[in-house]
Amino acid sequence: QVQLVESGGGLVKAGGSLRLSCAASGRTFSSYAMGWFRQAPGKEREFVARTSRSGGSTSYSESVKGRFTISRDNAKNTVYLQLNTLKPEDTAVYYCAADRFPGLRFGAHEYDYWGQGTQVTVSS
Repeated sequence: QVQLVESGGGLVKAGGSLRLSCAASGRTFSSYAMGWFRQAPGKEREFVARTSRSGGSTSYSESVKGRFTISRDNAKNTVYLQLNTLKPEDTAVYYCAADRFPGLRFGAHEYDYWGQGTQVTVSS
C-alpha cells in the first residue's frame, strides 16, 4: 500500500512557474514508477509525465514537453513536477500516481495508487 500526498499547487500568471511535490508513505517508494496526470473541468484525466523507478528515464506528453520536468528523490520518498512557462490551458487538478509496472505506461487506469490532487490555476 502506498499513500500519496500532493502539494505546491496555486494561482499563477501565464508565463510563471510552480513546483509540485508528491510525498509517498512506505518504504517501497523506489519500487514504483511515478507519474503525473491532470484533469481539467469537463475533461478526462490526461497523462503529463512519468519517471522510472530510479529516475533515470522520463517521458512527457507533447503538450508539456520542454516546459515541465519530472524528477524524484528516493531518499525523501518524493516525486516532483516543475512547471515552467505556464499557460492558461495548463489549468487543472494535478495528480501523482504510482505504478508497479517498470515500463512506459500512459493510461490512468494502469496506475495502482493515486493522490488526492492539487489545483493549478493559470491566469491570462
